[in-house]
Amino acid sequence: MAGCIAALSLPPLCFIPALPLALGVLYQAVGLAPTKRQAALWAFLFGMGFYTAGLYWLTNAILTRVEEFWWAVPFAAPGVALLIAPLFIVPALLCRLVPEGWPRLLLFAGSWTLADMARVFYFSGFPWNPLGSVLELPGYVGDVLIQPASLIGVDGLTFMVVLASLALWQGRRAALGVCVCTILWCGWGAWRVEHHAHHSGGGKPAIAIVQGNVPEDDVLERDGASEQFESYLQLTARAVADARAHLPGHLPVVIWPESAFPGLLDEDEWARQTIATAAAGAPVLLGSDRRAGKGRWYNSLIALAADGHIEAIYDKSRLVPFGEYEPWILPFHLLPAVVVPGPGLTRWDLPQIGRVGPMVCYEIIFSGSVVASGQRPEWLLTISNDAWYGNSAGPRQHLATGRMRAVEEGLPVVFANNRGVSAIYDAEGRDVGHTKWGKEQTLIRVLPDAEAWTVFTYIGRWGPFTLAILSVLMAVWGGYGRKQKHVHINESLVKTR
Repeated sequence: MAGCIAALSLPPLCFIPALPLALGVLYQAVGLAPTKRQAALWAFLFGMGFYTAGLYWLTNAILTRVEEFWWAVPFAAPGVALLIAPLFIVPALLCRLVPEGWPRLLLFAGSWTLADMARVFYFSGFPWNPLGSVLELPGYVGDVLIQPASLIGVDGLTFMVVLASLALWQGRRAALGVCVCTILWCGWGAWRVEHHAHHSGGGKPAIAIVQGNVPEDDVLERDGASEQFESYLQLTARAVADARAHLPGHLPVVIWPESAFPGLLDEDEWARQTIATAAAGAPVLLGSDRRAGKGRWYNSLIALAADGHIEAIYDKSRLVPFGEYEPWILPFHLLPAVVVPGPGLTRWDLPQIGRVGPMVCYEIIFSGSVVASGQRPEWLLTISNDAWYGNSAGPRQHLATGRMRAVEEGLPVVFANNRGVSAIYDAEGRDVGHTKWGKEQTLIRVLPDAEAWTVFTYIGRWGPFTLAILSVLMAVWGGYGRKQKHVHINESLVKTR
């Protein structure tokens, strides 16, 4: 139950008070457990509750093919939780090695962060819902709270959130210290937000996101493919006309989401020319499948020039475990296609578009791994199709990862989604514009400017990793010192007697 309560702090609810309450219960249970086995069990059950509640929306993906996988419906979220929950055992057992007090708090927060960061090594990686994301409240308050991610990334925010949540239960002085640190945190965040006022320089393109709102059943079965294609063409023509009418001087760039084209665009010259005609001279970036041979496919992002020829292709390199590829523990596949990974991140430098870092869907969730080495872009683009997960927390949690990447990298992020939510964030993570879920609509904004390189851009995940390691070392040193002092006091008592 405590784990489920902790999940209330995640986006989109971001009910932060739930986190110190739930973590306080876990911390006390672990500390008072009579045996290590009991402590490990409490931590595991907390993890099961946290991930089952936080990932409940995974069930919606099974429902899209419920006639085949009806039996898997009760196991979707708990099954994933079963694989990740054991990581919670690490801080639960390690913190018991040092005395109660600040050493134990530091060891718990540091080892929690290290275990959480290790999730990038689970299958193709599953770093979903780090606790640092609880600070992503909507609007200005969230903008202020997440600014330190430009220094220590979301994993560093996780460390700070865990430490502060537990410190609140350590007496008045500790709680007062948390309040003072929070005020300083917010003050610096507000300064950074105001110091980097949102602006879009001259010559920047006008981004026109086209959200077609195609149900996932239609995407899978290709039902109404012609109507789907025609709808995107009409929305594109309207978006380009609106961009030129309301944003003169900014060349429009049209973005279609993942799964937008119901076919193989690189093999369909007629379709490319038809899209170019609808875009009326604007380049179009859109998602499409591509053949990889022998029943295998790439999930791709394709850049079409104004005349309809292909300027660039990016193939998704990080695949979704249990969805786009089959881990060895799963004897079946939930998707009809066999997707293969591309060669990795890259940067496009294209006329009218500029230097952009292309990504597809899942890849945006990996902190410190969204920019190709030595190829810093001017903006990041990710296309997605979250229709799998319905009108749930899933699409909002996915969108929150794009907001966090913007702050970490100091780059604007364009997030185009089939059914929503689509959005554009500036380099400080501020919402420049967004669509609603389940609506056929367009979003047109001038691309915000990139900021200078952030601290996180230079050090990446080594920053939060070092922070967590130092916390563990300080805890061990502090705990050893307390033990030595306790031994000396006992020896003195014995001599006195």
